[in-house]
Amino acid sequence: MTLTRILDRATASIPRTLAVCIALMLPALALAVWGFRLSGFGAGALYFVVWWTLLFAVLPFRAAPDGSEVVVPGQDPGAPHRPQMRRKAVWTTLVSDVVFIAAVAAFPLAGL
Repeated sequence: MTLTRILDRATASIPRTLAVCIALMLPALALAVWGFRLSGFGAGALYFVVWWTLLFAVLPFRAAPDGSEVVVPGQDPGAPHRPQMRRKAVWTTLVSDVVFIAAVAAFPLAGL
């Protein structure tokens, strides 16, 4: 099964996308709480900040128009025709897991 098909199935609906994002997020939070001794609230708050920050970094990916879209009068010409927000939520969660674990692993080095 290709990555595109897996993402299509994972983002078929909003509830499924939320379930996938939560399933991808929980191991990172569990590692932070039990492996690095963060509180559950602290790990959740840090993950929330990392996720929202990285969402804005992931939003521009694959958003460039290819010229085949019909522009409706009054529409911003820079707006993507298909923003694929559910896919971007999954990608943001995957990237956030890596950045979150790296940040939590750096805490002992900083004396936190």
